[in-house]
Amino acid sequence: MLEVPLWLWGAFAATVVVSLAVDLLAHRTAHVIGFKEAAAWSCLWVGLALAFAGVVFLVLGAKAGTEYTTAWLLEKSLSVDNLFVFAVIFAYFKVPRAYQHRVLFFGVMGALIFRGIFLSLGVAVVSRFTAVLFAFAAVLFYSTYKLLKGDEETFDPGKSFALRLLRKIVPVRDEYAGMKFFVKEAGKRVATPLLAVVAAIEGADLIFAVDSVPAVLAVSDDAFIVYTSNAFAILGLRALYFMLAGLLDRFHYLNKGLAIILSFIGVKLILQASHKMISSSIPEIPSPISLAVIVIVLAASVVLSLLRPAPAHPTPGSEDEQKDPATMRPGPDSPLGAEREPRDGPS
Repeated sequence: MLEVPLWLWGAFAATVVVSLAVDLLAHRTAHVIGFKEAAAWSCLWVGLALAFAGVVFLVLGAKAGTEYTTAWLLEKSLSVDNLFVFAVIFAYFKVPRAYQHRVLFFGVMGALIFRGIFLSLGVAVVSRFTAVLFAFAAVLFYSTYKLLKGDEETFDPGKSFALRLLRKIVPVRDEYAGMKFFVKEAGKRVATPLLAVVAAIEGADLIFAVDSVPAVLAVSDDAFIVYTSNAFAILGLRALYFMLAGLLDRFHYLNKGLAIILSFIGVKLILQASHKMISSSIPEIPSPISLAVIVIVLAASVVLSLLRPAPAHPTPGSEDEQKDPATMRPGPDSPLGAEREPRDGPS
């Protein structure tokens, strides 16, 4: 484990807290985030992540800096797959575009907390039971199979465990009420569909953590490296979504590229575990090579997608909502919209 100075942990925590506060204040009113605004914010998040990489290089050394950069880029590339699911969830619940940033903001907050828990457990397990790396490799190979088969397209927000759990805890009304998560009806506090969407987003992130946690632990088993790299990748996820929301279908080779990356990381895990458990003569894949492979595969996926466009078809959630967002309801096929007869307007 790296000997990380306490001030560096403090600097990281302060950067995250200040960044979230600034982001929240900048988007305190509901509005549709356009491409230019999203691109500016995305550049800011990438700049912060790379600036922190420079600090890691200077303070902890080249090896730690390379591992951080590799882990950040790996998580950033895997998070692109989340964007497709976000689009499906927003379309499923007919979330007004002006409210989508608020949903993703709280989704990011939850992701930071849950990833911290999962990564801490992962680091603790790997440090004590090296053999678990073989199990992690199997998870990544299975994820590779699902990506190549196209199973990610069958995601159904209505079957989300988080959404079912929410409805058992609190009643969920069938209409949005501005950016509110709760309203009172007949003297009782009920949730709005906006809270249900947040629950669906959190549930989706828990599913994606199954891929992300083993993958990043293949790059480093140091708690500081794996969590800071994940945190900076997650922080930029909202801006990346709004920047690419209308372009997701253009990068149709990206899933194939992610499948290659996951299978490569799976091989890296097997070699890493074999080196520690079977024989030190078995080579490990150095972090610089991992970083190069990820960069090359991602670049090739994007270039091929642009050179060989897929047949045009609508992207989920790409249409602009024309109705008053305060009175919009989830679609009739969603578990909220079909729950009871719609009313004429919000309470």
